[in-house]
Amino acid sequence: MAQYWAQARLVGRSADVQLGKLDAGLAVMFELSQLRCFVVVAEELHFGRAATRLNMTQPPLSRQIQMLERIFGTRLFNRSSRSVELTTAGIHLLPEARRILALSESSIKEIRRLTRGEAGSLSIGFTASAGSSFLPMLLMRCREQLTNVQLELKEMVTREQTEALTAGQIDIGLLRPPAGPHYHSICVLQDRLLAALPASHSLATGAAPAIEDFNNLPFIMYSPDESEYFYDLVTSIFRERGVSPDFVQHVTQIHSILALVRAGLGVALVPEAASNLQFAGVSLRPLTTQPARPVELLMAWLPNNSNPVMKRVLDIARTLAARQKNKDAPWQQSAINTPRASIDT
Repeated sequence: MAQYWAQARLVGRSADVQLGKLDAGLAVMFELSQLRCFVVVAEELHFGRAATRLNMTQPPLSRQIQMLERIFGTRLFNRSSRSVELTTAGIHLLPEARRILALSESSIKEIRRLTRGEAGSLSIGFTASAGSSFLPMLLMRCREQLTNVQLELKEMVTREQTEALTAGQIDIGLLRPPAGPHYHSICVLQDRLLAALPASHSLATGAAPAIEDFNNLPFIMYSPDESEYFYDLVTSIFRERGVSPDFVQHVTQIHSILALVRAGLGVALVPEAASNLQFAGVSLRPLTTQPARPVELLMAWLPNNSNPVMKRVLDIARTLAARQKNKDAPWQQSAINTPRASIDT
């Protein structure tokens, strides 16, 4: 019986059942509504009560059962004026009919959830710094609002993310500007720059440091290839102020920069999100004057991406970004009036 029903294929509201050699191999069809009628009659063992449950009269219910019996070529019920009983075929059919009805209902619900973006999967690329700033907030909201969505996370630098977006390997990227003309993007986070200093450094205490204080100091710089955005940003800041630090190292990741700062190899400029990394022995201090451009984090995607989940995640991201924007923009504040951000030991 199980092998027989494994051949059943649900199509819309009906199920096509190949009946082997019956009727010279012709395919016959029964409807899910007929199975539903059979199950209710089997549970009630009374056509009148079953008709009431199904909100129909008894004659059409009897016709539905008769049609089903013709399809199977056997009686499913023994009827008398006093009782209704399941036949052997009916007893075997009942659990299979319940299983098919449950499968059809769950399939409908699942497809509706997928269409609304309430179920499915989404792949998100993110930079290391986004992993300690915007991404945790996004994940928390998605877990609260999209409980049936699976998120696949891939840590990548910005260049790798744009390539992965184009190749369809990720749906959304959390990356640094510019996103490029082929992508749609929104700014989800703006950060100010902080001075990253060894805890024993003279600039780690006293008056807040200025950009000019970095002149001739050993400086841990961003890689011009793997961290092009930060490299260009910091370079332009020094150029505008006529400051020439001594670039002693060029590295890609912010946590690597902080490790070198802690080791005393030099000082650095990092986004405020770096304070979430909690590096012992490193002091993060606001600058007396913030650069004109804040550090930006973008969410980017291809406009032709048809994943329904993406719209739901974008809506959540826009809400989070708007909340951040409504707060006081920290990069516009004077560091003198801002509490010191420090993770000294």
